[in-house]
Amino acid sequence: MSHQRVNPSPDIVELRNEGYEVEIRGAYLLISHVPYVNSAGAVKFGTLVSSLALNGDNVTKPDTHVVHFIGEHPCHKDGSIMSQIRHHSGVNTLAEGIVVNHSFSNKPQDGYPDYYAKMSRYAEMISAPAKSLDPSATAKTFRVIESAPDESVFNYVDTNSTRAEIEVISQKFKGQKVAIVGLGGTGSYVLDLVAKTPVDEIHLFDGDVFAQHNAFRAPGAPSVEQLRTPPLKVNYFAGIYSKMRRKIHPHAVILDAMNVSMLHGIGFTFVCIDRGRPKQDIVAFLETSGASFIDVGMGIQIAGGSLLGIQRVTASTPANRQLIKKHVTFDDGKEDDYASNIQIADLNMLNATLAVIKWKKLCGFYQDMEHEHHSTYTINVNQLLSE
Repeated sequence: MSHQRVNPSPDIVELRNEGYEVEIRGAYLLISHVPYVNSAGAVKFGTLVSSLALNGDNVTKPDTHVVHFIGEHPCHKDGSIMSQIRHHSGVNTLAEGIVVNHSFSNKPQDGYPDYYAKMSRYAEMISAPAKSLDPSATAKTFRVIESAPDESVFNYVDTNSTRAEIEVISQKFKGQKVAIVGLGGTGSYVLDLVAKTPVDEIHLFDGDVFAQHNAFRAPGAPSVEQLRTPPLKVNYFAGIYSKMRRKIHPHAVILDAMNVSMLHGIGFTFVCIDRGRPKQDIVAFLETSGASFIDVGMGIQIAGGSLLGIQRVTASTPANRQLIKKHVTFDDGKEDDYASNIQIADLNMLNATLAVIKWKKLCGFYQDMEHEHHSTYTINVNQLLSE
């Protein structure tokens, strides 16, 4: 949908969710790419145009059953005009950039209750002959709907939330500034999940390059050409997810006591590093500044030719700092097999998923009955425990 001067109502959102090419221009609603048959019996595509009844910036019930059309007059399969809907023909400028050729009239007994009923009914009537000639002809194209920078952090509209009717719940993420410290296996999957929420800003912190071994425990699939000259991790991942959303800020640094103040003003931080001393500096700063954060970790070992171990997700909020002190160690874990780059992308992804689910609970997106701040998943017995 293009830049809007009015607030689209649920019925207009429903049109968009069903795949119609919906656009609002001023006080007019347009649906383009509507197939029809012209007088020569050929399948063409036109645009339906309806005035919008407004109360301030809000759309109300349609105030007329008449709709306008840009294109030739729709016909039946044999080329005869669809006279049952004919209302008026002639070039008419409704507004700047909206020049129509015809208007149609098809009034139900009680009128149209909303714009979904009105526009979908006209689209179905006009399209029926075209579909009989060409079954692939459809007005439901699911065309990409771009969003303007002042409308959304996403480059295109989040139709997933609107289709699932959870857009209001998703708004709980708006305005947040989130940091991800460490873009290894777990941190990169955290980014993949957080990038799909409408948080205002995402800040990435990692000073390492994206090397060949990283490709086997991170989302996506880099090319050989990309790996020949390894990019910085923050730039590599910012480049991928900037295709989807705005306001991803890469910081090619390793946070420590000297620069940890870069986290100032961040509302929530995911700590996804295994280096002990930098983690200690980060945790101390976040606690002192009153910020909330989640620390993740995995302890993986080889036993009898298989991998076993435990994944951990520990949250820290101003109301509960104790579990970080109880469960998080600040050694470097160099004896852990995970540190030797065993390729376990599924465990990284699961660790990230558990962390993001907990963050979403803290945001109120998911219902939280237990309010746990620490959980572990033990692989070989398939056991998930919370504390």
